[in-house]
Amino acid sequence: MTSRSTTTTARPSSERRAVARTQTLLKGKDGIGTVRRTTLPGGLRVVTETLPSVRSATFGIWAHVGSRDETPSLNGATHYLEHLLFKGTKKRTALDISAAIDAVGGEMNAFTAKEFTCYYARVLDTDLPLAIDVVCDMLTGSLILEEDVDVERGAILEEIAMTEDDAGDCVHDLFAHTMLGDTPLGRPVLGTVDTVNGLDASRIRRFYKKHYDPRHLVVAAAGNVDHNKVVRQVRAAFEKAGALKDLDASPIAPRAGRRAIRTAGGLDVVNRKTEQAHVVLGMPGLARTDDRRWALGVLNTALGGGMSSRLFQEVREKRGLAYSVYSYTSGYADCGLFGVYAGCRPSQVHDVLRICRDELDQVAEHGLSDDEIGRAIGQLAGSTVLGLEDTGALMNRIGKSELCWGDHMSVDDMLARIAAVTPDEVREVARDILGQRPSLSVIGPLKDKQAARLHEAVA
Repeated sequence: MTSRSTTTTARPSSERRAVARTQTLLKGKDGIGTVRRTTLPGGLRVVTETLPSVRSATFGIWAHVGSRDETPSLNGATHYLEHLLFKGTKKRTALDISAAIDAVGGEMNAFTAKEFTCYYARVLDTDLPLAIDVVCDMLTGSLILEEDVDVERGAILEEIAMTEDDAGDCVHDLFAHTMLGDTPLGRPVLGTVDTVNGLDASRIRRFYKKHYDPRHLVVAAAGNVDHNKVVRQVRAAFEKAGALKDLDASPIAPRAGRRAIRTAGGLDVVNRKTEQAHVVLGMPGLARTDDRRWALGVLNTALGGGMSSRLFQEVREKRGLAYSVYSYTSGYADCGLFGVYAGCRPSQVHDVLRICRDELDQVAEHGLSDDEIGRAIGQLAGSTVLGLEDTGALMNRIGKSELCWGDHMSVDDMLARIAAVTPDEVREVARDILGQRPSLSVIGPLKDKQAARLHEAVA
């Protein structure tokens, strides 16, 4: 269970308001796995998870901004900005940034999602102060020069082209558009060629200043780390950059609200010369805060989450119609998606869709067997723990938990919640989710008659 204790650290009398509040969110055994949070003046949060048995540490900064925060003309700005923060600061050139981490054998990268962005470095524990200094400098001191914007534009356009060349990846963006339309969540994270070409340094700088103040940031560190030392180093870096000015500011709350996805029977087809047809058949899912997400996780695992899943057995093992077939869920603050992906020969696309639709309908009407549910619970529990075996995964867990939920759940509590899922809960969520009329997205070299028949899958 979650355990909390709070301490405050006062600054000199001239800075009486500059108080840091520290809480123990999860108590580990003998200090192992202890998660602590300190909220600094200015609203910056620092969370750490201690694992003294390892010799590495991963340090990351999460920004409460993603592609859903963009206007249509700014589509791609969040991802563009992610690239630009590596291009240089007042203290370091782009080469200095990469060389500093390379020189100690570390790894540094970033990723942009629809609701958040993360910058991180994984290093030896003795090199954690360097990682903190470099990443904090990037987040607080980026120059965003016009010449860097122009140079990086070419790299981003190549990244868009690379994604377009991978139809198995691109079809998921198409499915998001099929389900969510021309909305921030329905648009691609990378943006488009037109929107990227329309962005300049001044627009990106304004976006940076709006979304990268301390209230919107969460600092996360995991591994062989000392919480108090991390807090001191982070605070010093942000204060030196002049980033902690509004001492009374509070962290922004996690995203909230409800947004219904009303798309039913949507169909998007992109005719492209590929060796395979790539399809995603799906329907609205659950928001990431929905209590039913645990049951949906079990359902997803049993339906298309492994080699023993129904879809894998029916489509690949029994009939050999696809090499890759799986189901997945995407949960956002106020909505979600459930999808089934398959890549197959164009001549087999209707057979694959028919089998997938039959399986979805059958599970919606009759549910899964107790054996299937029991096996899925075990698989989900095991994969959850195995996925947290390195400091990078631990940093991701505590950073995302703080940013998206504002709270933290121990691994034991997560396993207990998965184990507590009942067959009735799984069958109920199957009726609710799989009983909806699906939508379909397809990329491949389909003939006119084949494309015309695709409406059968969403009828």
